[in-house]
Amino acid sequence: MKRSSKKVATDRNFVVALSRGLDVLRAFRPNDGLLGNQEIAARTNLPKPTVSRLTYTLTKLGYLTPVPRFEKYQLAPAAMALGYAALTNLGVRHLSEPFREEVMRETGGAVAVGGRDRHSMIYFGQSRNGMTLGVQLDVGSRVPIATTAMGRAYVWALPADDRAALLRDLRDHYGSRWSKLRDGIERAGELIARHGFAMSVGDWQHDVAAVGVALKLNDGTGPYSFNCGAPAFRFTEDRLRHDIGPRLVAMVRNIEAALGGMTPPTTQSKKQETKRMKAPGGKVARVAEGIR
Repeated sequence: MKRSSKKVATDRNFVVALSRGLDVLRAFRPNDGLLGNQEIAARTNLPKPTVSRLTYTLTKLGYLTPVPRFEKYQLAPAAMALGYAALTNLGVRHLSEPFREEVMRETGGAVAVGGRDRHSMIYFGQSRNGMTLGVQLDVGSRVPIATTAMGRAYVWALPADDRAALLRDLRDHYGSRWSKLRDGIERAGELIARHGFAMSVGDWQHDVAAVGVALKLNDGTGPYSFNCGAPAFRFTEDRLRHDIGPRLVAMVRNIEAALGGMTPPTTQSKKQETKRMKAPGGKVARVAEGIR
């Protein structure tokens, strides 16, 4: 888990020990089971002696449970309680559930809502049924921002300065892979300008296709992002463009209205914004110039 050492070094209010302790807790992922100090060190890029002290401390505080037989740890109920408390306070998760269930039934795709966690989007709401077995993700799952429809929609929902900062962070994180990933993000911006949704067809996993739409609120939270995905043989690119994408856009706009969020723009204002983004030197072009 890469941190910006320059920012940390110049921020006197930043508590490095706390940051490292949270990194250890972040190392545990859904379906992981047990992790040892060596595995945690590899995932966090922290020295193993540091990890040993942190896991000892987190065990004493009740956030990790040691399993002596295997010399490993698992998340304790105290750590899980933090996650459940966060989920309970996310009104968008509860309010969006009937909307997600409806689109799931209509399309046969898995419908999820998530928020950013560093270079990933983390699911905090998921609707799926027997028809969506090809998409094995659940609450707590992480998917990359750069290659998924959910992540790309999130990128283009950010204010300009925040988006530029995130793109720089992704560029540093991916290194030589960034050029190809950047192209996918740029194409997503152009598609959002025209149709309101992003797409990912085999970009994250070769057999998964999905659309993504961001949710913008006026209360200072978010943005969040929704996706609807399925195995690629069921969600063809044509169906994504002409059926699934428009359905997800309508769903998210209805959720925004129900949450008292962004007022749906008029047809005229949408046309003007689309024209600005598509024009030479428009929003997509300007952002692309800044992240090469």
